Amino acid sequence: MAEFTLELNDDQKQVRDWLHGFAEDVMRPAAAEWDEREETPWPIIQEAAKIGIYSLDFYAQQFFDPTGLGIPMAMEELFWGDAGIALSIVGTGLAAVGVLANGTEEQIGTWIPQMYGDVDDVKVAAFCSSEPDAGSDVASMRTRAVYDEAKDEWVLNGTKTWATNGGIANVHVVVAVVDPEIGSKGHASFIVPPNTPGLSQGQKFQKHGIRASHTAEVVLENVRIPGHCLLGGKEKLDERLARAREKAKAGGGERVKNAAMATFEASRPAVGAMAVGTARAAYEVALDYAKTREQFGRPIIDNQGIAFQLADMRTQIDAARLLVWRASWMATTGKPFTSAEGSMSKLYASEVAKKVTGQAIQILGGNGFTREYPVERMHRDAAIYTIFEGTSEVQRLVIARTLSGMPIR
Repeated sequence: MAEFTLELNDDQKQVRDWLHGFAEDVMRPAAAEWDEREETPWPIIQEAAKIGIYSLDFYAQQFFDPTGLGIPMAMEELFWGDAGIALSIVGTGLAAVGVLANGTEEQIGTWIPQMYGDVDDVKVAAFCSSEPDAGSDVASMRTRAVYDEAKDEWVLNGTKTWATNGGIANVHVVVAVVDPEIGSKGHASFIVPPNTPGLSQGQKFQKHGIRASHTAEVVLENVRIPGHCLLGGKEKLDERLARAREKAKAGGGERVKNAAMATFEASRPAVGAMAVGTARAAYEVALDYAKTREQFGRPIIDNQGIAFQLADMRTQIDAARLLVWRASWMATTGKPFTSAEGSMSKLYASEVAKKVTGQAIQILGGNGFTREYPVERMHRDAAIYTIFEGTSEVQRLVIARTLSGMPIR
């Protein structure tokens, strides 16, 4: 088991510097343009593919880093570059992780390469879980998957929302209800192959921030997919459903639900790392500005009102990173989140990103309010961190329930 450390090893430093160079030289110069266009930055994704950043191999290497710091380090550097472009680059990973977590070896080998495409023809994938009436409340999911035994096909109907790459993806991973009687344990994940009839893009959202990342509804109307597109296979699903039904009859439903929540806990530090990257970027802009901007004959950083703000900003960013690294290390080394450390890291880092980017605008004054400087875009981007992967309110609920052992509502 890897010991917890705050010091990156030489290999990690090399990867960090490599990612930082790409973020600085390729992503940042293009950030304002793609934010204005509100379109997927295909040329930037292709550049990332050419050097190996946009690939399953790269993310697998970071995921299996025994220290647990590979993924948060990578997320921080890419989102330091630009949150919208970064989400376009890493968004496919959400679908890939869904297949890795639930799929057979054959499914992993078949579908994940199709998610990324190749250097000359890059593709993206979409993970479709949220619905108009089922975001944090996954038990309210309505998208249904019904098995047609005669044809060995699954028929999917419903509407998904807030899907990164939804509708433009080569491969969609869709979570659907197969047994509504047992709540979230009655859900299963399905691969919808390219060009499957019945799948279409619904509304494309015009967002406040992360505008270079495509977000849309995905509409499923009698979408028929082969039986082998059920992730994990039907035999495994039937066994899982049978166990869940028995536990529900025995009154173990709440315990099962808590076990499922633990899975989400492990993924939240990565979002916290994204938030740290955005916060750090805004802080650095504000610090440089405060050193060079003069008022009343001296740099504005000479004033305590500015200097103390910057001191607080840096302290909060470092504290957020420490929480993220701790939770990432715990998840990798199998240590239980006895105090909801995953949610803690995501909650604090998200709130810090919103606060720090807002302070950066204030330090820049009128310039911070214009698009001539990047902090207004960073502030818009930061708003998403307190919303997706569980809102800040949901994180507080998870933490409070974990600490108290009570069904707080």
